[in-house]
Amino acid sequence: MTSLKIGVVGIPGKWSTEVLADEIEAKTGFRCVIDIEKVVADLSTPAVTFEDECLCKLDAIIIKKISQTYSPMVIDRLEILRFVESCGVKIYSKPSEIIRLVDRMSCTVSLAKAKIPMPKTLITEDMDAAISAVKTFGEVVLKPLFSTKARGMQVISSDQNDKKIRQALQEFYDTHQFFYIQQKLKLPGHDMGVVFLNGEYQGTYARVGNGESWNTTINSGGKYAKVEPSDEIIQMAHRAQAQFDLTYTTVDIAETEQGPVCFEVSAFGGFKGAKEGLGIDMAKAYVDHVIQDLQTTKNIVE
Repeated sequence: MTSLKIGVVGIPGKWSTEVLADEIEAKTGFRCVIDIEKVVADLSTPAVTFEDECLCKLDAIIIKKISQTYSPMVIDRLEILRFVESCGVKIYSKPSEIIRLVDRMSCTVSLAKAKIPMPKTLITEDMDAAISAVKTFGEVVLKPLFSTKARGMQVISSDQNDKKIRQALQEFYDTHQFFYIQQKLKLPGHDMGVVFLNGEYQGTYARVGNGESWNTTINSGGKYAKVEPSDEIIQMAHRAQAQFDLTYTTVDIAETEQGPVCFEVSAFGGFKGAKEGLGIDMAKAYVDHVIQDLQTTKNIVE
């Protein structure tokens, strides 16, 4: 047992948040699940509080989830945690790195700069360019810049007539004010979550589609399973996550007829896929790593 005070930013009552808090409590005797919506930042004092707890007096915070859904507001919440970090609190993963990932544009640009293979992607605000991309790519997925688990994504085919294509694009633009257009690739019925802790490979699980949805997410009826990826895929995932200084993440990769491609690097990384697909308790491993890191940096002798 250690006397460290480690808080969890997450969604109270949600499995992944609570299982992380359970592990921390078992090892420290301290439990603090922080609902970011109820955090108050008084920058004049300065103090950042949640209920009766001053976050600036914690030893560390693990960010498990910042919101049920992604939006530009998520960045503002992370800025508050970036201020807490400036008070000397270690935060896993760093808010500045998570900010680079919650915006799909930023993540994609970083991966493209590193020459990580991805589906053909066009980003624009121009309607004519968007229409041309649909016709060139054949079948595309329109993706909001802020979304998780395929929420808000839409498939458009070049087989539709010009009027329907324009109408679908206009409706998407009216909501999102930007076109992020990615070629829809033929997948083998599953994609993979490649798991990393502190930059070290932990294992890979598959998300297997139910055959009724175009995507394999659990929200759309997919299920987790174990998979043995090739060395090429593991190396690609390693290079992808290395573009971001994250404590814990999963890299989404799929095998295609053109070879493996990377869809994204997760800002947070899930526990359930590793648990159900691999039988690995990544919540426990995560907490063990954080405690060891804190004891090393603070030179704590148990």
